[in-house]
Amino acid sequence: MELMDKLREIEQSYKEIEARMADPEVANDPQEMQSLGKKHVDLTPIVDAFMRYESVLKQIKDSKEMIAGDDKEMAELAKEELVLLESELKDLERQIQILLLPKDINDDRSVIIEIRGGAGGDEAALFAANLFRMYTRFAERQRWKTEIISASETGIGGYKEIIFRIDGPGAYSSLKFESGVHRVQRVPETEASGRIHTSTATVAVLPEAADVDIEVRPEDLKIDTYRASGAGGQHVNMTDSAVRITHLPTGIVVTCQDERSQIKNRAKAMQFLRTKLYDAELQRQNAEMAAERKGQVGTGDRSERIRTYNYPQNRISDHRINLTLYKLDQVMDGDIYELIRALSDADQAEKLKMLTV
Repeated sequence: MELMDKLREIEQSYKEIEARMADPEVANDPQEMQSLGKKHVDLTPIVDAFMRYESVLKQIKDSKEMIAGDDKEMAELAKEELVLLESELKDLERQIQILLLPKDINDDRSVIIEIRGGAGGDEAALFAANLFRMYTRFAERQRWKTEIISASETGIGGYKEIIFRIDGPGAYSSLKFESGVHRVQRVPETEASGRIHTSTATVAVLPEAADVDIEVRPEDLKIDTYRASGAGGQHVNMTDSAVRITHLPTGIVVTCQDERSQIKNRAKAMQFLRTKLYDAELQRQNAEMAAERKGQVGTGDRSERIRTYNYPQNRISDHRINLTLYKLDQVMDGDIYELIRALSDADQAEKLKMLTV
């Protein structure tokens, strides 16, 4: 009954939002319309599911009345219908429970991703470049914008470190479970004997901070400029356009040298700094909830080995949810949808389980 009361409250709020959106005065206020529109979009799936839920409940009641009636033939048909309706009702209850789960406040944000080569030397750096391509190809499929903030290249096409931004609605929701240690098993191009090597790269996915999230005081910053450079003479700049910003209270250091303009590099570095500070606060909050969240997919532990990419077998395995796919070539080309869905489903199942404990 408590669930029904909550759903009726949501339905009433939904109707009130629709009435306000139809008000001519509100229609002339773009900011208010945008706010109401977002609430309307968020509530629509819940209200639609609730309407279907009430409809199925009524059909179940009608079927039971027919079963209790004198018409034997109609009673048999009603029994068959009742089995289907009760199954649908159960599915709708689970769907509604998932829709009512508290939403991650960062889900709609863009992201900044840090990829670093780990164990394995040049091969690890090459794998970091492969992961960078995988995420940028996924962003292209989503029609999201990608821009590099900072990159430390190797001479053979790899990255010791690359930091980049993916700008798109729901980017964090899709990519938040990618943080962790990624392991690759393959024969390096430089390996003459054909032996399989194991290397690693680390990935950190940070929800991009808005200006209102984090206040950065000018007196807390140390800003240095220097001459940008890159492997093999790439991106060499004859002016001091690269920017390094140190946040003195926390010791966090960010750099940007991708743009030829010092002003643009400074703006990018400041945005990255806000995101790092925001992420540090999120990590602190997550640490406080560590006991409660232990076992969940999205713990944010970046030292955890989360996935193995086995090239000889065209296999990718996610160790958190025991999922193995034999489509590594497609995944590395940005087709990570199946992984995203499976990780999201596992996270939802864990949250539902916690609600029933």
